[in-house]
Amino acid sequence: MENLILSKDLIERYSAYQAELAEQSTEAVDGILEFEESPIKESEKSVEAQDPLQEVNLGPQAARRKPFVPCYFVYGDSVNGNGNNVNLPSSLRPVFLPYGIDFPDGPTGRYSNGRNFDDVVAQAQAQAQEQFLGFDNFIPPYANASGRDILQGVNYACAGAGILYRTGKQLGNVATFTDQLKQHQYVASEIAKILGDENSAAFHLKKCLYYVDLGNNDYLGNYFGFTNLSLQYTPELYANLLVETYSQKMKDLYNYGARKMILSGANFIGCTAFVLAHSPPTFSQCIGYVNFAMRIFDDKLKSLVSDLNKHFADAKFTYQDTSAIFQELLDNPLLYGFKVTTTACCGHGRKRGKISCQKYQIPCKNRDEYLFWDLAHPTEAVNVVAASKLFSDEAELFTYPFTISQLAQL
Repeated sequence: MENLILSKDLIERYSAYQAELAEQSTEAVDGILEFEESPIKESEKSVEAQDPLQEVNLGPQAARRKPFVPCYFVYGDSVNGNGNNVNLPSSLRPVFLPYGIDFPDGPTGRYSNGRNFDDVVAQAQAQAQEQFLGFDNFIPPYANASGRDILQGVNYACAGAGILYRTGKQLGNVATFTDQLKQHQYVASEIAKILGDENSAAFHLKKCLYYVDLGNNDYLGNYFGFTNLSLQYTPELYANLLVETYSQKMKDLYNYGARKMILSGANFIGCTAFVLAHSPPTFSQCIGYVNFAMRIFDDKLKSLVSDLNKHFADAKFTYQDTSAIFQELLDNPLLYGFKVTTTACCGHGRKRGKISCQKYQIPCKNRDEYLFWDLAHPTEAVNVVAASKLFSDEAELFTYPFTISQLAQL
């Protein structure tokens, strides 16, 4: 993709948006990418467990209090993925160094130098003030989850995935949002076998936390990229299409037992090294019209959360404003220890965003000072800051109507 594909409508709407902001004397707000059933061993199934957490070996730190929730399920793309692409026939398999250079197990399929956002959120941090959700181990990818491990959750996220079924298909075999929900339906049936019956499984699953982070690839790959959808849809109509599809998927997830759901807004992909590298050199910070289009989606997703909370009285939904967190890091990078905000730590070409990080490429040494690890994914340092903000007193600035910790404890 040499250049971003833009519709006349988008350009005109963004120009009008800028003019309106100028009249009001406000500052314009000026980013992220990325099945076969997993066998669960018969020997590891049990029908005796009534309280799964009491049955799980928490290791030497067992004296610490239990996690906020018994399980954590993740649906998403490469920003959240932790290994589901490894065995898929696609071009999206970062299982080589320097990916994972700062991760305890090395390259695992994560698009990061270290932990991704969900790794940080799920774990108990021995040396940090925040315990986050408090699990001792990382949530396993669906590709590797087996036996009683699934009682504490599964990560279904797959690089290339989006809200629409077509998203990412041009890159190979991708587990779409639809596929990820089918995988969860299978896992839920296995949990029922482990716990003895469907009622026990339903009681367990309703206490879990469900994190959904999709939409980035629908814009980067579909709207502005491979399929040229910005020439077919206005930003408003495309956002409507995404949110209508999203709404149905959340109803499906509810029917599979979910009652505590986090819907994450899209990232500021207009600020990624990838988008900047494929834009005219005059753009050096962020591509405003890209972020503008995605902000329309975010606003509609937040409204969807309100509608879902009204419609499902026995469930709770919350919206996470990822773009607002990223904007804070762009506006005040030094406050959080970041010195490089638009150039990737590893990659090739302008902003190191033309070509992704290659096998055995030597990355930057000061990785904690970079916002972006590769052409479109944040560094571990960014993920730690984002997780900390969402579990701090500031969390209400970035979530609606519940913070993650509030939702977990309901």
